[in-house]
Amino acid sequence: MDRLSELEPARLARLQQVGILSGFAAGAWLGAAEAPTKLVTLGIAPVVISFMMVLGVFLARWSLPALVRGTAAVKHDVRQAPHLVVWAALAGSLWAVANTLTIFAIKDIGLAIAFPLWNANSLLGILWGTLLFNELRAAGRARWLGVVGGAGAMFVGATLLAVASSVHAPGGDALRGVAAALTAGALWGTMYIPYRKAYLTGMHPLSFIAFFTIGELGMMTALALTLSGGPGALWHELARTREVLFWLLVAGFVWVVGDLFQQYAAKYVGISRGIPLSNTNQLWGLVWGIAVFGELRGGGPALYGRVIGGSVLMALGALAIARATAGVREHRRWQEAGARESARYGVDPAYVAAAMAGEEAGAATGSRRGLLDWLLVAGATALFVWSATVARVPALAIDWGWAAALTLALAGFLVAGGVALWRVTRFR
Repeated sequence: MDRLSELEPARLARLQQVGILSGFAAGAWLGAAEAPTKLVTLGIAPVVISFMMVLGVFLARWSLPALVRGTAAVKHDVRQAPHLVVWAALAGSLWAVANTLTIFAIKDIGLAIAFPLWNANSLLGILWGTLLFNELRAAGRARWLGVVGGAGAMFVGATLLAVASSVHAPGGDALRGVAAALTAGALWGTMYIPYRKAYLTGMHPLSFIAFFTIGELGMMTALALTLSGGPGALWHELARTREVLFWLLVAGFVWVVGDLFQQYAAKYVGISRGIPLSNTNQLWGLVWGIAVFGELRGGGPALYGRVIGGSVLMALGALAIARATAGVREHRRWQEAGARESARYGVDPAYVAAAMAGEEAGAATGSRRGLLDWLLVAGATALFVWSATVARVPALAIDWGWAAALTLALAGFLVAGGVALWRVTRFR
């Protein structure tokens, strides 16, 4: 791992800046991805919502890598680190279960309140990053204080939101909604272990998410068939709700964009910082829930105080963690963790070193596009177009002015994050 020890401080600083920006962009896009789950309030089964979101995720997670890098580059990554295919599939399975739980949480306690509760996954991200991957090792007292203090603030904020949810459940059992949201957070927090293993070992984020979705779709299909009562019942539900399926596919696509930014944040600033930073999606969820869908309307000043105060406190905690960026000494401990992973699985150290430095190792296989790549892109596009032709605007009370403003903000984060990643890493 000598190559990594030669990484210039200026280069390290640029990579961490890109990671921080990616975390903010992830928060915006992941927050927006949950907005279509409000369809659960129209009587659409949670399992149908989650299944169609995952289908949209599957389409995006294979078509985007094919479009940006080509499947030849994905194959190259698999040859270098084949063990990560299994870890990616496991992470996808955890994601599918967690995402299904969030639908039930939204049904019982609403989007604005449920969002920050499942974002307790930040705490697990810090724990696993420290225990398993040498994050925060040799970080210094100030950085430790930033992370631990930020985690404490996030815990207090989550407590305030749990209290608020117990007195203002919009349509179901408050305790059940809280339990579903917190369990989703625990599963997502554990899911970040494969994330960090992947990027310490050198796998490209676009390659990782492609195999991530195999476990994701497989687990979600099993859940959908089980919870809906079999293939016939599931098909009946899909046919009955075909006019809104497009919006759920779009939600899955939006989630993938946010998740891809989150992957880059985890890669360049670690899961102990990148995950809390991307969990600023709680504030975006709060804005979507309150401003666009009118959640908490008529709840009274005390309720608004708890929800907004808890969310702001959690966001401040996340920002404190994000500001405690890794220094040279801590980064060397990351390198040691990467060396351990490469030795354990027999991965070429040069491949690992280049990936951690935001560079391409070996031949530039990502520049080629073949017939398979264009077929994947065309197939995904065709399915989205077909679903759009039968789509109808759902009968939800929506403030379209706020919806347009938030959509413009998403576009801004996409451009800013994409340009920064291209300039510094060429999407590596």
